[in-house]
Amino acid sequence: MASLPIYNRAGKEVGRYEIDPADLAPRINKQLLHDAVVMYRANLRQGSAKTKARNEVAGSTRKLFRQKGTGRARMGSIRSGIRRGGGHIKHKQPRDWGYRLPRKALQSATRMAVASKIRDDEIVLLDELSFASPKTKDMAAVLKALKLDATSVLVATEKYDLNTYKSVRNLAQASVAPVSELNAYMVLRPRRLLITKAALDSLKASSKKAE
Repeated sequence: MASLPIYNRAGKEVGRYEIDPADLAPRINKQLLHDAVVMYRANLRQGSAKTKARNEVAGSTRKLFRQKGTGRARMGSIRSGIRRGGGHIKHKQPRDWGYRLPRKALQSATRMAVASKIRDDEIVLLDELSFASPKTKDMAAVLKALKLDATSVLVATEKYDLNTYKSVRNLAQASVAPVSELNAYMVLRPRRLLITKAALDSLKASSKKAE
């Protein structure tokens, strides 16, 4: 059982939150987390790498010299892959690197990622986070008060909030997402996870439904 301090926007502790990481994930499957991260990174690849094959290179198709009688090794056209300016022998073609793991496996990996943040003491719990209007300066002040301004951080909220999103998006080392859109790669990539109490309650409720 972990007892997490609850902070307000000024960085003052205003309560405690009791949670057992096993409520989110009974165990941490490192292989599943690895597979999920590899999948998400593969899906980010553009797959647009392209090199020219022999038949795509400009140049004559005639032989450079006759095959026999010169004392030299036989040689084809100037497009040959062993000549400078010729086509690539093992040329690259655009391809789609994307693939998908089972949905339940990915949902489980997300809960495991959050549970690992709790066990490694890399989570910061906030009582609430809302803005009357988009203010990057105010969000930066919140991170500074929580001593998160010098590290990469993911801000997780209960629901999508436009003002919160716009307040976070211009901060170089910070990202933001509602808890319903979290995935294992998003959670594990930054050093710290800043999550609101309502968002953690929502994640606990969804974990119980998945059991």
